[in-house]
Amino acid sequence: MKNFVEYIWLDGTVPVQQMRSKSRYVPLPVNPQIENFPTWNFDASSTHQSTGGNSDYYLRPVNFVSDPFRGKGNYLVMCEVIDENGAPHASNARAMARSLLEKGGEDVQAWMGFEQEYTLFRRNIPLGWPENGYPAPQGPYYCGVGTEQIHGRDFVEDHAKACLEAGLMFYGLNAEVMPGQWEFQIGYRGDSSEDASLLTICDHLWIARWIIHRLSEVHGIHVSFENKPCKGDWNGAGMHTNFSTQDMRNPDIGMNAIQTAITRLAAKHEDHIRVYGFKLAERLTGFHETCSIDHFKSGVGDRGASVRVPHSVVKAGHGYLEDRRPGANADPYRVAARLLATICDIDDGSLNLEWLTEKH
Repeated sequence: MKNFVEYIWLDGTVPVQQMRSKSRYVPLPVNPQIENFPTWNFDASSTHQSTGGNSDYYLRPVNFVSDPFRGKGNYLVMCEVIDENGAPHASNARAMARSLLEKGGEDVQAWMGFEQEYTLFRRNIPLGWPENGYPAPQGPYYCGVGTEQIHGRDFVEDHAKACLEAGLMFYGLNAEVMPGQWEFQIGYRGDSSEDASLLTICDHLWIARWIIHRLSEVHGIHVSFENKPCKGDWNGAGMHTNFSTQDMRNPDIGMNAIQTAITRLAAKHEDHIRVYGFKLAERLTGFHETCSIDHFKSGVGDRGASVRVPHSVVKAGHGYLEDRRPGANADPYRVAARLLATICDIDDGSLNLEWLTEKH
């Protein structure tokens, strides 16, 4: 039996990596494993990852889900970029996160959840905005309903349906504060039978991003992950990241572990900011539910903090924290690696998590 497989990877574009994909028929068993998907070469000189004189790089499959566009028996495969010797390319942040897990990160049993915000545009205008001027001020749009508040719901529902059909760990969506802006969530859903490992959650977020861009071709809508898609008195777009370790989830020591994590995050604030997204300063202004990029602040239930601890967590005495600093265009692999290194006190000196910043 042959199946159509879409190979997905991240290119070398700076300052924000872009997604690439290409397809091939692959003979697969009825219930394939990741080992059944062959490594495949590509022209890395056309993806800003090599020169023309040495353009053969390789896509190594690392995770796969069902293809919601082509139907049953076809697959979307997330890949890492490697060179001819099998070494990760400098743009391969997934390999960096994997390295930290191998250096002790696996022991803490970290869970993550991403709240991915994005903005929908048509003809360079956010959905719901007049062609000239501005919509009514922010207020009624967040989690709103009705034609005056909500724009693009059909597209958003199609994306949710496609993610669920693919088998992604998709667990929610909502309209956001600015008209034309939405959010979806990827992460642990409380089902112990699902693989909620750190790399899987990051893989699923990237695949969900690929699906949303693929759907934009069908709907004629542009999807923006810019941190501040509309200047002025409008909310930016973030990728709030929920993070916990086994100790943080432990009812006996949870709050102590959370406080230790916050102390470590405060000490490494600048290291995190450098890998939390392009033009992040436009979003982290101290206004519009953000803390200033120049300061670190934690708080209970405070959406103006860098790191928020929900009231429910404090009441229970254990749980997770929410890092509100990552921007909508941040790489979840880099965010995950940075959080893992800081909170779990793992040496990341050999990793270049700031590759995008240095290239820019």
